[in-house]
Amino acid sequence: MANCHCGANVSYEQCCEPIITGKQIAATAEQLMRARYSAYASAEIDFLHDSLHPDGRAEFDFESTKSWAEGSTWQGLRILTSKAGTIDDKVGSVEFSAQYVDGDGKTHNHSERSQFKRVDDQWYFCDGQSINLNKVGRNDPCSCGSGKKYKKCCGA
Repeated sequence: MANCHCGANVSYEQCCEPIITGKQIAATAEQLMRARYSAYASAEIDFLHDSLHPDGRAEFDFESTKSWAEGSTWQGLRILTSKAGTIDDKVGSVEFSAQYVDGDGKTHNHSERSQFKRVDDQWYFCDGQSINLNKVGRNDPCSCGSGKKYKKCCGA
């Protein structure tokens, strides 16, 4: 049996599937984040909609989400950090990096800080902000191509 799409060392049937099918609720924000990734990997579009906070559902585009999920080969999820989001919290955030290959064969890395809220013991995804994992250090070469250190160029 293969490991779950989300990278957990258990099968999909034991990990994310019960959450996606509604047999179990996500106990933490991170658990919901993992289930949402697995839902993209298995094109479970209804779950992606239903796991959105109700305030954000009006803007959900079923067709484009389905097209993106089905047209991509999901390569892996890496949880970077989780803040709050436990069974005792009302809010939480999860920073993650996900890799996928699009329909044209191009590999993408999507890194995001996702915000979650718990309403009546149910976790919901609220929104996400892209994060840059390729931060330039002060002593790294400047990305503008000048040949100078970042701190002496664009970082001055």
